[in-house]
Amino acid sequence: MAINMPIQGTAADIMKKAMISVQSRLKKEDWNTRMILQVHDELVFEVPEDEMDELIVMVLDEMPAALDLDVTLKVDVKSGYSWEYFCKGCRQRDFIQYPD
Repeated sequence: MAINMPIQGTAADIMKKAMISVQSRLKKEDWNTRMILQVHDELVFEVPEDEMDELIVMVLDEMPAALDLDVTLKVDVKSGYSWEYFCKGCRQRDFIQYPD
């Protein structure tokens, strides 16, 4: 058994709970945003421009609350027009980049 298995398993459980919370809100509040992919500890959304700011607030609210811990879970948000134009190395709230 790998030494880090309990940590990786716990991280996966936290991510699952966060995904369920976010998806519940998307459905309950009738968003047009779609959660389309999970890559390790990241979630990828397809977001209409008019929902971007509100989605960021919601994700920053829901994801750290996925599990009640003594420490605060850190959540970063990045955005881009597509994978090709994704803003690498950006912080908290980045701007959508459109192709020329």
